[in-house]
Amino acid sequence: MTKTITRRRILSGAPALAGGAILAAPATIAAASSVTTWRMQTHFPTGTWYYDAIFQDLARRITTATNGELVIETHAPGSIVSTGDSLMAAAQGALDAAFTFPAYWVGQIPAAGHLNGNLATFSNNTEMEYYMYEMGALDIIREAYAERGIYQVGPIAGGGVTLFGKRPVHKPEDFKGYKIRTTGTAARVLEKMGAAPVSVAGGELYQALQTGIVDAAHWGSVSGGMSMNFQEVTDYIIQPDLVSPTNLELFVNAGKWSQLGEDHKQVVADAVRATTGIYTARIMQADLNGVDTFVNKAGGEISMMEDSVLEQMRVKSLEVVDEISAQDPKYSGRLGALLHDFMRQTGKV
Repeated sequence: MTKTITRRRILSGAPALAGGAILAAPATIAAASSVTTWRMQTHFPTGTWYYDAIFQDLARRITTATNGELVIETHAPGSIVSTGDSLMAAAQGALDAAFTFPAYWVGQIPAAGHLNGNLATFSNNTEMEYYMYEMGALDIIREAYAERGIYQVGPIAGGGVTLFGKRPVHKPEDFKGYKIRTTGTAARVLEKMGAAPVSVAGGELYQALQTGIVDAAHWGSVSGGMSMNFQEVTDYIIQPDLVSPTNLELFVNAGKWSQLGEDHKQVVADAVRATTGIYTARIMQADLNGVDTFVNKAGGEISMMEDSVLEQMRVKSLEVVDEISAQDPKYSGRLGALLHDFMRQTGKV
């Protein structure tokens, strides 16, 4: 029997706001002199609310905070290179920077999976930032990206991972045979849960759901899925989120980064970290509106997973972490050890 969920219950699972007043306003530079221009591309589809409210807003903040000394030109997905080539393009200088999704690179940089976030680990932004900044995970991730000629500025929390599907999920066995569009390490975890992961490009996802190529998908949180019109081709929002938050990233060509003064580097780093709080607040509003639209206008339902689902997913997620640690001991091994410590400290295992 499908359970219902209230707006209050959705709120209780939303990521805690990160940042605060200090992070909300990156340091500013007093007077403009020479101008540096970066071309930054994203994977965010144009026409979505977050293309302007997050991607372009971040670029504007950096340009304003540097008094116009560092101008960020924003570029839509595929306008310079394909999304899948963004990492290589930034390393080679075809792009100066990219605001994108770490899951794309797990085959090249296994440590990117930890930046993206592992299923059933983080419960809020504070936990994520504790792992990244205070436990030192981001320093290790930066080492891994540096081998590719890339400077990893840091994570940007992008809300949770919300599953939209054509049938409900209540128990672990409900994942069996479920064709789910997913990426990165999440695909490996969901496969261990019994699902059948399918790789589908974002632009083809609506049609894949419509035609039955996949039966479920995630594209960020509730509002991310709604921006892709999932409410038209699915019947259920499955809760709670599989992890909250999952992270995006901003990375820069290593040479371009080294040419910046320390003041401009600090502005970029502060702007990236501040965007976590900004994005979270805007996502919360959009998610609450999205739930209302899904249930009351599109006629969908909320399917609540039992606690046993996330408990089992946590076990499977750490199994995948350990497998990747064995394959990449130099970076993922150290990150995996930190994650095990984090899970123990937070009482999740």
